[in-house]
Amino acid sequence: MFRTGLLQWNRTHNKRNMPWKGERDPYKIWLSEIILQQTRVEQGLGYYERFIQTFSNVHALAAAPEQQVFKLWEGLGYYSRCKNLIATAKYISETLNGVFPATYETILALKGIGPYTAAAIASFGYNLPYAVLDGNVFRVLSRIYANETPIDSTEGKKTFSLLAQQTLAQEEAGAYNQAIMDFGATICKPVPRCAHCFFATQCQAFLQNKQAGLPVKGKAAALKERWFHYVVLQFEDTIAIQQRTARDIWQNLFEVLLIEALKKEDKQTILRQLEKSYNLMPNEYDIISAAANATQKLSHQKIYFSFIHIRLRHPKEINNMLWVSQKVLDQYPFPKTLLLFLQKNGSVTGKKFD
Repeated sequence: MFRTGLLQWNRTHNKRNMPWKGERDPYKIWLSEIILQQTRVEQGLGYYERFIQTFSNVHALAAAPEQQVFKLWEGLGYYSRCKNLIATAKYISETLNGVFPATYETILALKGIGPYTAAAIASFGYNLPYAVLDGNVFRVLSRIYANETPIDSTEGKKTFSLLAQQTLAQEEAGAYNQAIMDFGATICKPVPRCAHCFFATQCQAFLQNKQAGLPVKGKAAALKERWFHYVVLQFEDTIAIQQRTARDIWQNLFEVLLIEALKKEDKQTILRQLEKSYNLMPNEYDIISAAANATQKLSHQKIYFSFIHIRLRHPKEINNMLWVSQKVLDQYPFPKTLLLFLQKNGSVTGKKFD
């Protein structure tokens, strides 16, 4: 009953428009799905359109300089997605001659693709009978079945994966998968619009008045806290930057000089460490500004930021640091919070530092 009713709702009432809906090109579907991983549709729309305009096919993406791709991705977060996007584009372009895999198993084997993304590409691109299971689908299924198994548990993932596959319209997999995600995004929302639901009289959560408590999630893990003290080093119209190459957050992005600490440190402590670590004397620089009020929450971490902007009186070589003219600084991809600081205070908008 739900499957039949959902497809009817999709044909007559689903007005949710997105540029990739109805798309059959697996390259474009793949791009949209990678961009939308852990990203709201409203945020991802512009990125999808810019990627399609810049890289019209997988060969164009594979041939692009990595720095250009990361710059286009800048601000989306979860940069491992971008790294995997580049690797998979190169593999499809160079090894598969640009032909996107056409079975669930071969799609799943691609770097950066898990069961949800593989099911989405397989069903939307090839109408293969694989059910998608994202946050919207978890919510819908947990309510129509009144299933209180925690969705983030091993048991929950197995249970809802089975329910999703059992409920799937096998002959119309692509249409059904899009419909159930749209239904969760527009009707069966976190605060549900039950008065507008075609299935309300059969929905077990509605009948038992349990909608508000579903889906059930386990206790969230504690966030790891880190303190990033950034030092903007400027000499004349150049800024010192470095690329993050370690296996850590924001790998492959660029940043200014970073002093990471176990706790919040005051300006004088950071300057003393700077002087000691980089053989920089107090009479060799001037302090332009200092700020320490920014935070950024990631999936498992919370980062506290401080910024000190200093101008060197003489040129100085610093290990692994690249001195870049402010005129070209906007060509480098930066982590979001650092980018916002640079945009507000400096040259990524074309304005020179004070």
